[in-house]
Amino acid sequence: MNPLLSRDFLIPFGRVEPDHIEAGIREALERAETELEAICTFEGTRSYDNTIGALDDLVERLSRVVSFSYNLNAVMSSPEVRASFNAAVPLFSTFFAKLPTNERLWQAIKAYASSEESAGLSGVRRRHVEKTVKEFARAGADLPAQEKARVEEINVELSKLQTGFAENVLDATNAFELLLADEADLVGLPESAVRQARASAEAKGVEGYRFTLQVPSYQPFMQYADNRRLRETMYQAYVNRACDGEVDNRPLISKILALRSELASLLGYRDFADYALELNMVGDGAAAVRFESELREKTLSFWEREVNMLTDFAARELGIDQLEPWDMLYVTEKLRQREFDFDSEELRPYFPVDRVLHGLFEITSRLFSITVTEREAVSVWHPDVEVYDLHDSDGTHLGSFYADWFPRESKQGGAWKQALITGGPRNGRFEPHLAVIVANFTQPQDGNPALLTHREVQTIFHEFGHLLHHCLSRVEVAARGGTQVARDWVELPSQILENWTWEREALDLFARNYQTGEAIPETLYQKMMAARTFMEASAQMRQLSFGTVDLALHIDYQPAKGVDAISFGQKVMEAFVLRPDFAHNHFLTAFSHIFAGGYAAGYYSYKWSEVLDADAFTRFKKEGIFNGRTGRDFVDAVLSRGDSEDPAVLFREFMGRDPDVGALLERNLGPDDPVLSRS
Repeated sequence: MNPLLSRDFLIPFGRVEPDHIEAGIREALERAETELEAICTFEGTRSYDNTIGALDDLVERLSRVVSFSYNLNAVMSSPEVRASFNAAVPLFSTFFAKLPTNERLWQAIKAYASSEESAGLSGVRRRHVEKTVKEFARAGADLPAQEKARVEEINVELSKLQTGFAENVLDATNAFELLLADEADLVGLPESAVRQARASAEAKGVEGYRFTLQVPSYQPFMQYADNRRLRETMYQAYVNRACDGEVDNRPLISKILALRSELASLLGYRDFADYALELNMVGDGAAAVRFESELREKTLSFWEREVNMLTDFAARELGIDQLEPWDMLYVTEKLRQREFDFDSEELRPYFPVDRVLHGLFEITSRLFSITVTEREAVSVWHPDVEVYDLHDSDGTHLGSFYADWFPRESKQGGAWKQALITGGPRNGRFEPHLAVIVANFTQPQDGNPALLTHREVQTIFHEFGHLLHHCLSRVEVAARGGTQVARDWVELPSQILENWTWEREALDLFARNYQTGEAIPETLYQKMMAARTFMEASAQMRQLSFGTVDLALHIDYQPAKGVDAISFGQKVMEAFVLRPDFAHNHFLTAFSHIFAGGYAAGYYSYKWSEVLDADAFTRFKKEGIFNGRTGRDFVDAVLSRGDSEDPAVLFREFMGRDPDVGALLERNLGPDDPVLSRS
């Protein structure tokens, strides 16, 4: 039997062969077509179970196989895996694209939605029926036949283009390496980065030190390397990934934007942003633009002072008369060290990955009464992968997750949580959830455990927040459960959990020196906290630039006019950088979030959700960061509710009021910064 078709909770990933992907999806599609025909031709009285429920079931069975396959293509990509998956992409994309434009299915759904039984529904089932009708209408169910067919074509083509975009970024990232033989070129780099570069070279069978565009290699090089010429080499390679040759994403960007614009027009929307954001908290593109613009205005004066301070310091102390993009991380780190006597590398020995996970699980237990334990002897796709189970205080198996922490060339960059199975209460029992957390952290070196940066610790907590949102879901309707929520709501559970990585009481649970076992010294902790908001306005402007260019590309950019999308994007980004030339790169050709990752016209949601998380965390600060009652209130109002209720209602349920942007500004920028004041 094809392992991908197994209905076991944990499928035998170790037995999956590349050709199982296409074959498994084909077989799953055949079953789905048969089940769909049964729904459409049913002649009895329409009910929830034989219409909406039956549709949900067939989508779930097919989506499970697709999700398993998508995961393998992301974490164990090879020419064979890629070929098998890409052969299947147009098949399942076509099926999903045709669902809402299937006239017989649409008539069946409308017939049930207008029935007496449907009128008597309440709670999540009522919401699900209403949203299903809305989603079918938004997908073109009421369009004329010719326009329906075009919508289907667009959705299939977008799926193929977006998959190709992600593959090009992966290939472009893997294609670059910087090999250094002269140790003089390593001056300034921390020992951890040097060891990693040596290990990378040895793994490739080459002499010297090997640096790549994977974040654990790239970031410390840009932050610490004294050799300015080499920093420029690394920077130019990174910001110009996938912009030429066989992995050129520029034509894909033009096609993707043109197709999204056409899709929105066909469906009756002014632009793609209005289409994409209609069901989000923000409501439409104009409101998202206002949010980004107003937050930029509130950040601008702080950012300008930071830029002036950085420019002055670079010229006065480092002899850099004109800052270049490849200087920014380096100069920022030097200034941080001077102002706070703090080097973020000092924290790395206190964050061995196993202890970080132990602390995270202890915090989860104290806050949410959830126990996390490792499961042994599980078939996985790579020896690095671990599997964990989550249980509630009453012993209920809530869910499990695969953890894949370290980079390899067969794996896409970044960090993410992907749902594999959405469970929940079904027929008097609880079906567990299943997901995967993927990251690309600093690997173990020289027999030592993997030692993380504080930023990587935050990433673990962030992705685990998504995981909790998925696994703690107790929504009866799977399609409305877990993280299947509005994009500008989904980041609240992940971002709020990052707050615990700054709290002394929480850090003491896990931040222990891997050699001595000592906690972070108070003096080091105070330096860390003092530096927390250092250059935070610059970080905020960077995020706002991403959100703004995303919205501009999906609102103002007009592909039909023949304007180059890269040039258009660069012009938008100029308002967020030190000089216009800082924006003149090909960053967009590797912007997978919006061209391959589901955040099209939605990148603003990171900052939107940050407002929610900063505000919601004030309740934990007031009532106690380990207050179990507060934690359970958060579970009851947010983590367990999925899309069973409007997110604005859920936020008010937890906080007793609407969100306040002031909490974000106070946390990130403060009323004034003593370092900035001295400048």
